[in-house]
Amino acid sequence: MSVTIIFGSDGGATKGVAAKLRKKCQGRSVDIKDATADDFENCHLLILGSPTYGDGTLQTDWEDNIAKLRGAKLAGRKVALFGTGDQVTYPFSFVDAMGILYDEVVELGAEVVGFTETEGYDFVESLAVREGKFVGLALDLDTQSGLTEKRVTAWLSQVLAFAPA
Repeated sequence: MSVTIIFGSDGGATKGVAAKLRKKCQGRSVDIKDATADDFENCHLLILGSPTYGDGTLQTDWEDNIAKLRGAKLAGRKVALFGTGDQVTYPFSFVDAMGILYDEVVELGAEVVGFTETEGYDFVESLAVREGKFVGLALDLDTQSGLTEKRVTAWLSQVLAFAPA
């Protein structure tokens, strides 16, 4: 089974999570700046990751390269999402970028896997919450870094179960 992780990262936190995921699943990780249509389309499971900036926007490289995602053929594909954010400083936009990516891939016909519980987080609202769950793996590396390894491991085993062999 092949897994491709496409991420955007400025400060390195989201890149670090992508690297951790890559190692755990023997996948490939690609910065969105370098991603091609093949990176989106030629894998069994596609994982997309972005930090959320300020009041709830995608990371700059994602914004600059969103046409790459929009041009990908994702209909019927399994896609998982992860987002990094700071629930204390930005409680009204925690991991909003993950919700933005969710809307993009659903519009392209992808099947999103890997929803997670909101329990254990302390935020007010998020575009990444649908029907009471996060649309993917929400990570706060600023205030809950001690939970990252456990959350990554549990989530990855969940999403890999959905990927076709």
